[in-house]
Amino acid sequence: MKTYDFVAIGGGSAGFNAARVAVSIGLKTAIVDGAKDLGGLCILRGCMPSKTLLYMADVLHLAQKGAAFGLKIPRAAADMRAMQARKRKLIGEFADYRLRALTSGKFELLRAHARFLDAHTLALSDGTRIRAKHILIGTGSKVSVPPVPGLAEANAWTSDDVLDLDFVPPSVIVLGGGIVACELAQFLRRIGSRVVLVQRSPNILRDHSPAASTVVQQAFVDEGIELFAGTQFQEVTKDARGFGVTFVHHGRVIRRRAAHLFNALGREPATAALDLAAAGIKTEAKGRIVTNRWQQTNVPHIYAGGDCAGPAEIVHIAIQQGELAARHAAGVKRLKPVDYSLLLNVVFTDPQLATIGRLEADLKAEGTDYLAASYPFNDHGKSILMEANYGYVKVIAEPKRGRILGAEIVGKDAGELIHAFSGPLAMKATVFDLLRAPWYHPTLAEIVTYPLEELADQIRPA
Repeated sequence: MKTYDFVAIGGGSAGFNAARVAVSIGLKTAIVDGAKDLGGLCILRGCMPSKTLLYMADVLHLAQKGAAFGLKIPRAAADMRAMQARKRKLIGEFADYRLRALTSGKFELLRAHARFLDAHTLALSDGTRIRAKHILIGTGSKVSVPPVPGLAEANAWTSDDVLDLDFVPPSVIVLGGGIVACELAQFLRRIGSRVVLVQRSPNILRDHSPAASTVVQQAFVDEGIELFAGTQFQEVTKDARGFGVTFVHHGRVIRRRAAHLFNALGREPATAALDLAAAGIKTEAKGRIVTNRWQQTNVPHIYAGGDCAGPAEIVHIAIQQGELAARHAAGVKRLKPVDYSLLLNVVFTDPQLATIGRLEADLKAEGTDYLAASYPFNDHGKSILMEANYGYVKVIAEPKRGRILGAEIVGKDAGELIHAFSGPLAMKATVFDLLRAPWYHPTLAEIVTYPLEELADQIRPA
């Protein structure tokens, strides 16, 4: 039986980066990954393919709006086979790079699935067994199928299916209002599908503020998406003509039909096949693994990171968690846990929605005093000339000294603009510090100076 100092189960963002760091520290390391294609969710079926397609749909949308810019563009339409060919080429390059890193020989790559026999022993699907002094679980997540009558039997599309479409669906019902649901619902609408989006929560993007989600919701409606929020699902049906969804909305029973159905009702940790109980590992609802600030489970030499552990299903968080786990396992001194007060989040709808740091809902819940100021995109020169009028920038600051606590941007290129606050937040900068920096005119970025100036007028440093 082979033994290792450190084994990562899963070669995605958490597992790969944990193994990379473990090897650099001198630990005998292996990655166990039995997936058909290596690279992890982000590269193969998540961030990169979705953003590749979303950007192409953005270009199409701008072309279709040509008249607003004084341009004569007779017809702009999606060529799905060409779009998929471009996506496959790009994703293939990203995946090949990761594959070369996984097979570089710096650590051992075991092409198998794993399950626990005990807290140190793993049984692999190829019949072998291995032992490890330290183990990281980084198995990611899978599509969730909630108990909606008829949904499990309907064989609805998942995000994997939508990302691989080589035709324009005539009509699609999208179940869900989270990030995946919203990004891909807008993609489907922009390539030419009739889209109905049905969300259970009162607002789409429920993890964000109602004000921000309302902006995105209005943009969806303006683009022709039929949107229902605050619903109760009753039934999903499937027949030769397509799919039907029955739900209650504002006290009325409503039924919608479409040629296709997309289940985007969330994801859950992919931990069921690991037999965590054999190692005594505790989990929360839906199999999410409980960890402490060092990514340790309740079994101290077993760690978890990424989507299977939370608290946020974000690539840079998974990377930080994996690296931290490896260093902690190696006994590196003076480590710091992942700082979730700097949490950065981006939704790649159009308008985009981005947040960083501590937001109003969090501060209100804990009774912390703060100041907030915002400024709309439809009153900013660069965004107006870009026909990018949806949304606003909001900055949140500590009321006495003006230290920046967080920011919320919903609008054009919000995912890029939010990084204007990344460094300042990490450095505990104030609104006055940012106002000392130069901001070029006319740019989208200079819009952040308006709420900063408003906050500066309200703050009187002691």
